Amino acid sequence: MKLNVFWHPDVLLHDTGTGVFEAVGSDLLTVREKHPEGTDRISNMLSILKRGPLSSHLTWHWGRQATEKELQLFHTPAYVSQICAAERGGARRLTATTLAAPGSYDACRAAAGTALEAAAFVMQGQNRIAYALVRPPGHHAAPAQADGYCLFNNVAVAVEYVLQNGVDRIAVVDWDVHHGNGTQTGFFERNNVLTISLHMDHGAWGPSHPETGDVDEVGQGPGRGFNLNIPLPMGTGDAGYLYAFEKMVIPAIDAFEPDMLVVACGQDASQFDADGRQLVTMQGFRQMGAHVRRLADRHSNGRLLLVQEGGYAVSYAPFCLHATLEGVLGLKEQLPDPLAYLPDDEAAARKNVDGIIRRRQAVEPPI
Repeated sequence: MKLNVFWHPDVLLHDTGTGVFEAVGSDLLTVREKHPEGTDRISNMLSILKRGPLSSHLTWHWGRQATEKELQLFHTPAYVSQICAAERGGARRLTATTLAAPGSYDACRAAAGTALEAAAFVMQGQNRIAYALVRPPGHHAAPAQADGYCLFNNVAVAVEYVLQNGVDRIAVVDWDVHHGNGTQTGFFERNNVLTISLHMDHGAWGPSHPETGDVDEVGQGPGRGFNLNIPLPMGTGDAGYLYAFEKMVIPAIDAFEPDMLVVACGQDASQFDADGRQLVTMQGFRQMGAHVRRLADRHSNGRLLLVQEGGYAVSYAPFCLHATLEGVLGLKEQLPDPLAYLPDDEAAARKNVDGIIRRRQAVEPPI
């Protein structure tokens, strides 16, 4: 089976500049570091897919720019206008870590539109798998709030499009290292979207991200029970992530029985990412890719959409992406891990996940 990759070069127009990592620059430093959410990481992901052993398994498609009406499937009209205006007059910060500059609006429209093209492709038939290689990421963006490098929520816009075009129930699995707060907020009162976020247990980080990502955020009203947060301790590693899949993610999706599966596909949980400390390796990402493929085959007639989120280790994240897609395609290891591997403490990881399960069950029984 071929995996269909959707791409548009306008995603490279978003310039995040330099500073102290993601913060404002300091005159005390001679060399200014690039903002982690830059073009280099995506350029390397594009390169490894075109040059690596997966190239013969991929079919390439052009993305496009989303219209304002399409962005408003998830975002408020006033917010879309705000982002359109934000890039005028030079670079500016929308939040402490989220920037807009000339070119950002077109880049964000290209990211959302490319995710929409991929979603439309997946909807067209059985055993359709698509991956949207886009930036900036989107899962922190709420209907009316930019956050965490994210301006428009590419996954959420695609989900709303699919729901309005004949699909009844969608499960979103978000394994970016950070809590998918924007997606959670947008679907918090809905029972036709199951949102699952596996993330480092980082809590809230200010006015733009008041959600804690804890297990007690289970949804509200009709959506109660349809939001599943899995806040994993720092350094959880492959064993913990895969055990969380086994004990929490897979049972939740089996119970929900979605018509389509969407993955917020970040690699910043890797062992060398500047934005995360979760120590997941290529092998861990490969197995998570295999898990979502099996779930899509079991419940969604093989319909699976993956949308790029984080992944800020410029050299290592592309290898983790390659491994993820190997797993999705059911392939054995095509590329060896080029970096040192830090072994898991599997017993501790399982104990931590079992504790999360008990806390979740105390708040809300499984679906």
